[in-house]
Amino acid sequence: MGQAAASSPSFSSSPSGNSSGNSDHLNLAYQIAQATATEVSACGVNLILGPVLDVLTNARYQPLGVRATSDDPQEVSQYGIAALQGYKDAGVATCGKHFPSYGNLDFLGSNLDIPIITQTLEELSLSALVPFRNAIATGKLDAMFVGGCGIANPSMKVAHACLSEQVVDELLREELGFTDGVAISECLEMEALQTEMGVRTGTIMAVQAGCDLVLLCRAYDVQLEAISGLKLGLENEVLTRERIYTSLKRVLKMKRGCTDWNKALNPPGVELLKKIHPSHLALSMKAYDDSITVMRDNEKLLPLNQSMHQEEELLLLTPLVKPLPASAMTKTILEGSSTRIKSENPMHDKWIHRERSAIMSGEGVFRELGRSLARARHGKLLHTSYTANGVRPVHESLIQRASTIILLTADANRNLYQAGFTKHVAMMCSLLKASGHKKNLIVVAVSSPYDFAMDKSIGTYICTFDFTETAMSALVRALFGAFTPRGTLPGTLRKAPRKAVQNSAGGKAKTRTQHWLVESYDVERDNKGLKDLLFAMARASAPNHQYFYAFGPQSFSLSTRQAFIPTGDPEHEMVMEEQHLVVRNSSTGALYGFCSTYYLPTTCTGVIGAIFVDPSKRNVSIGYSLHRRAVRNLLQKHPDIKQLQLGCCIPGIFPGIPFDHSDTLTSAITPSSTTSTPSAASSGLKSWFSSTCGWNLSPSSSSASTRNRTRKIFNLILPSLQSWSSPPDLPTTLQRAGVSFDLIYGRTPSTPTPTAEQESALSFVSSHSSPEILHLYRLALFSSNPTYTWIIRAKIQSPVIERGEQLVGTIVISSDLGREYPSLPSSASSGGAEFTGGIIAPVVSSSSMTGQQANLVLQGLVMLGLRQNKRDKMACCLLSWVSNSYSGDGDVGLGLGLGNNMDTLLGMGFEVQQVWEQVTNGVEQFASLG
Repeated sequence: MGQAAASSPSFSSSPSGNSSGNSDHLNLAYQIAQATATEVSACGVNLILGPVLDVLTNARYQPLGVRATSDDPQEVSQYGIAALQGYKDAGVATCGKHFPSYGNLDFLGSNLDIPIITQTLEELSLSALVPFRNAIATGKLDAMFVGGCGIANPSMKVAHACLSEQVVDELLREELGFTDGVAISECLEMEALQTEMGVRTGTIMAVQAGCDLVLLCRAYDVQLEAISGLKLGLENEVLTRERIYTSLKRVLKMKRGCTDWNKALNPPGVELLKKIHPSHLALSMKAYDDSITVMRDNEKLLPLNQSMHQEEELLLLTPLVKPLPASAMTKTILEGSSTRIKSENPMHDKWIHRERSAIMSGEGVFRELGRSLARARHGKLLHTSYTANGVRPVHESLIQRASTIILLTADANRNLYQAGFTKHVAMMCSLLKASGHKKNLIVVAVSSPYDFAMDKSIGTYICTFDFTETAMSALVRALFGAFTPRGTLPGTLRKAPRKAVQNSAGGKAKTRTQHWLVESYDVERDNKGLKDLLFAMARASAPNHQYFYAFGPQSFSLSTRQAFIPTGDPEHEMVMEEQHLVVRNSSTGALYGFCSTYYLPTTCTGVIGAIFVDPSKRNVSIGYSLHRRAVRNLLQKHPDIKQLQLGCCIPGIFPGIPFDHSDTLTSAITPSSTTSTPSAASSGLKSWFSSTCGWNLSPSSSSASTRNRTRKIFNLILPSLQSWSSPPDLPTTLQRAGVSFDLIYGRTPSTPTPTAEQESALSFVSSHSSPEILHLYRLALFSSNPTYTWIIRAKIQSPVIERGEQLVGTIVISSDLGREYPSLPSSASSGGAEFTGGIIAPVVSSSSMTGQQANLVLQGLVMLGLRQNKRDKMACCLLSWVSNSYSGDGDVGLGLGLGNNMDTLLGMGFEVQQVWEQVTNGVEQFASLG
């Protein structure tokens, strides 16, 4: 219900749309909508003008206030659909608003000037129209409220959207598919509309445009004028009866869906309201508590009972505002004025009187807030209001006396005197503090959160999103530590203002004007689209980096692999979960972008395996939209998640960020332009992940999160295996060092339970590597062709072990695992051989041996792998998933650190084929999206 608040004690108030999106809780948005609809339905109301589907991309001088949910079209879609479902489940008809959007309007002057949409239809389609399109697609939206704004762009010149056939019949009905829904016009009592064409003409034009209901919300005589205009239009054959009947059918269909005569004449009434009031009141309090947002508290002023002494004075400065329509203050005004009203239309005059009385009573709006603050601190409280007259002597005197000042603003971007007053007070506090006085300033935005979101001079900034009685009660409890506020700013404000505060004085925060709807990947629907996208990626690839030709839709799917590996021990069984995302053209089925994500429950790690964008659709934020949704899905779906990772071992499409290779791979992920210089391309990609997506790519030992780390992963190739020979002295050196090797095979139907050798290999890998590598080893043991899968174990003589041998290294040889790495070449022609052999994931213990011994063990494992591939007539051999140590937390990396080991491998004849940088960040790095 937002700033409409509650109209009787039996009604519960609920936060505004802006704070519903802020609380980041879809289920709560649903519950609030259902509760609101249940209460109004009890009074016989069967149509609610909601949800608000506007995308607020320009917060200045907008009519929406805090009714809009977010500046992110995807979030607006989510919360709009959640509210829509809540309304419908309560049996109330729904009406989306304000089509085509009130979220980015230009106001050109006086009240007679119509606000204008200047975006092109293409721009609207990418952002503002997304929530409307998605709400219509649910099939649950009964009506659409069409705004009265103008549209001025190269393809459309419209004076008033609700009077335009281009907007209502063509854009809304034909393009967005709202064929049978009810279109409701903006109120034709708008001053500009009445002045420009009059109510009669406006009514006829609205019906001609395609509106089914024409809204006239105040004066009865104006409504009669509209009806007479409609009758006149029929008589003059400007309108046809068929057109009226079409609207009538739509309205009757909507009515059948939400009411009947028995329900309309017998609403549940007060008895139901009394019954549900306790639960709805509890829901209201929870919603307000969840929405209170502390954007900044640089000086740790909260809670007040810890930053103030009992004898110190607290000052509350509040603006003059109109009481909310259904607040207790307004009720008092109406009751007090009822005896003085004598008119043919008493109710209309009552509301006119309310408007005239509002400013006079404005000082009392926050009076109860002051009383609550005084009760909460059990100490002195000073309270006065401020106006457009600015800082007066009384304000200066009170500021001198108080140690802490709480200053409220209510939409300061439209009420500029509030911004000026706040900055003046902030300057005074700063000067007094510099001279040794205690002057703490807390600014509370009780309407729009945008008031001082970007102003770093305001050190403590709180947002409540409205100033209903319940909201102010939640504010008091938050100020005095009754609960810890956990609200976040709506949409992209979650992190943009903080960056702006940290970055500059006067620099503008980076804005994004294009957003894309991200959907879950559906195999049946999107299989062909993904094939076409991969082919487009391959065609755009450099000649020596044709990776995408090797990819297919199945390359990203765990369902074609053994994602579940039974071990006989439930505690060690591993399930890898997957969810992939797409940006698609719903009309043609074409995919513009794809993102694969996985979840490893054993380490609570979310993984982004690949992001790529159609070459013809780059530079329009598709990659950003995919990444944002991927991170949010992982955080929201897995509450126990601890870290996020860029790059995946299985499937090994992109083990990490391409480090210094192909600019094609770079352009496949980043929407920014690329260059032919490999190092510049790699740098551009890392910069995109860091600055645009929020990853920490340069962790250090002093990093705030011990989970922020990076490591390089190498794929090596020995190009001429048949002409290769092992180092002549290596076997003798291994024998002298006491290093021995054995070979173990994968399980077969005849040996379903793990052998002791297999268990020892898995236990070693588990202790010295990552769950991903462990999973790969398990896949090797469960290969469908165990004859072609081996694990080589390295052991060393140890006097402390009973049998004298200690396991110190492992490596996998498996042609069957080649499908896990489709980016690697699958065939070659050299020396009469036909195929490429593979060695995967060497794991060598560095804790039980010296560096020289570890290096020797690695050589021995690789040598045996090469010999086996050579015996199998392979033309060349790939050594995959060779990694160095993690950087950032000082830990030893997976498997082995490279160092001299890389020189050893290169000395054996290997060449570096691919280099990737895998990045792991703690989830706190992405707290703004959680």
